[in-house]
Formats: sequence, structure tokens, C-alpha cells
Amino acid sequence: MFITAAHAAEAGGAFPPFDPTTFAPTLVWLAITFGLLYWLMSKVALPRVQEIIETRRTRIENDLTAATEAQKTADHAAETYEKTLAEAKGKAQMTAQQMRAQIAAESDVRRKSLEDGLNAKIAAAETQIAQAKTQAMSNVATIAQEAATDIVTRLTGRAPDASAVSAAVAAIKK
Repeated sequence: MFITAAHAAEAGGAFPPFDPTTFAPTLVWLAITFGLLYWLMSKVALPRVQEIIETRRTRIENDLTAATEAQKTADHAAETYEKTLAEAKGKAQMTAQQMRAQIAAESDVRRKSLEDGLNAKIAAAETQIAQAKTQAMSNVATIAQEAATDIVTRLTGRAPDASAVSAAVAAIKK
């Protein structure tokens, strides 16, 4: 708003980059600045960036190589683990089967000895039963003869003949 005369003269001119009187020096300074910037980028900045990229690429390659080796080691460890686990399972099953066979054999031996003992006891008991039966049967005949004699004596008042009573009891037994 307060424009002085000096400002008015300056304001009346063309835009400085398009002013033909300053065009040549502007191009010279542009070329110098571009050249310096190009030289600075090619000699300082780009080699540093190139070095960083190369370092990163080398580190990534090393990490990938290490990861591949670690994967191979892990795969080998997993195979070894699976193999060891399968062997352990096989041994455990074999041990269990051997223990079952041993226990079954011991059980069979015990069972056989118990059966033999029981069979001996049964045979002894059967012998005793047979003896008791024989003795009881012999006593039955005697008791039957005595009872028949007593009954006849009470009924008739006189004792029957012993041979007749024995024959009558023997006839009933058959």
C-alpha cells in the first residue's frame, strides 16, 4: 500500500527468470549448480548408498545361508528324533511283549501246580468218599439186618433166622 517510487520501477519490470537480460547468467549458474550437484552425488552420496545396499545384500545372503543351514540341521534333528522315538517305541513294545510272555509262562506254571495240587486233593477226597461210601454201605446192610430182625421179633415175638434175614436184605439191594 505504501509503494515508493523505487519499488514502482522494480515492480514494473518482467519476472526475473524470464527477463532476457538475466537469462544468460542464470543458465551459467544453472549449469554450474547442476554440475556441482552431479559431481557431489556421483562422488559422495551414491557411493555411500551403493555401499549400504551392498552391505544389506551381503547380510541378507548370509542370513539366508544361515537359515538354510539351520533348517537342514533342524530337519536332521527331526529325523533323528523320529528315528529314536520309533526305536524306543519298538523296544518298549518288545519289552512289554516279553513281560507278557514271562508273566503268562509264570501264570501257567502256577496254574498248573495249583491244578495238580487240586487234582491230588480231589483224588484224595474221592478216595475218602469212596471209602466212606463203602463203609456206609457195609453198615447199611448190617443196620438193615438188625432193623429187620428187631421188627420181626417185635411183630412175631420170636427171633428170625439170621441167614434168612441176610438173604432178604441182599435181595432188596439188587
